[in-house]
Amino acid sequence: MKKGVTLAIGAYLLWGLFPLYWKQLEIVPAREIVAHRIVWSLVFLAIVLAVGRRLAGAIRMARSPKILLIYGCSAALLFINWLTYVWAVNSGYIVDASLGYFINPLVSVFLGVIFFRERLRIGQWAAIALAAIGVADLTLQYGSLPWIGLVLAFSFGTYGLIKKGAPLEALESQSIEMLLLSFPAAAYLIDLQVRHVAAFGHAGAGITLLLILGGAVTAIPLLMFSAAARRIPLSMIGILQYLAPTIQFSIGVWVYGEAFPRAKLVGYVFVWSALAVYTIEGLTRKRSARASTV
Repeated sequence: MKKGVTLAIGAYLLWGLFPLYWKQLEIVPAREIVAHRIVWSLVFLAIVLAVGRRLAGAIRMARSPKILLIYGCSAALLFINWLTYVWAVNSGYIVDASLGYFINPLVSVFLGVIFFRERLRIGQWAAIALAAIGVADLTLQYGSLPWIGLVLAFSFGTYGLIKKGAPLEALESQSIEMLLLSFPAAAYLIDLQVRHVAAFGHAGAGITLLLILGGAVTAIPLLMFSAAARRIPLSMIGILQYLAPTIQFSIGVWVYGEAFPRAKLVGYVFVWSALAVYTIEGLTRKRSARASTV
């Protein structure tokens, strides 16, 4: 249990600190960063699979048309999520990006109702209603939908929806997703090199090294999270997951000085209240269930 908590906290801390890493690549276009993230993640995951003697099995699984269809869909959603996030961070919208991961748990609950006909309790409906009010208020303040947060929340929420019914373990599934994305990603990177507009190898050794290490930076917290999820209750993961957007939000406001006017605060307060209601309701229900079994 203790090891699981440590792994989960480590994963969310790393995800929360992501803006500091990607911001160092600010001079590199988001598409190029994501393409390198895909290719080097595949390299890193292949090494992990080889060390664990699971590479041959993963290759066999990747030959199944059904597996390719499932993970092709999840890979496309992951690409949308990564591209939106990296662009948002390097364009000065870290606070807006954090909104997506604050509301992501509630989006996942909402998708569960639609696709799995899950029945929500009153507290869960209240949380979704509060989040909807917060998004509506932010829409009025922006003059348009807070699209960055919504794209991040729904792309990752739908990604989780697909993975919920997917047949493979996290390591193999992530490797197949990266394999599928690596073909267009590698072609794009080769094209950049041919046209002499690539940052890789031309923007300094530091940038090149950061692009290479982006694979490990991407894969390590995911593997930590997967290991943690097998060791600790889902309710605990639900609480700990708010570490990442909280850190991201703090970095955006206090490290990079992104504007956060009082007008926006109202919408965020509704979202944060929704998360508080959702978390407290879940914990209360779990305690009641434990008491009834004693």
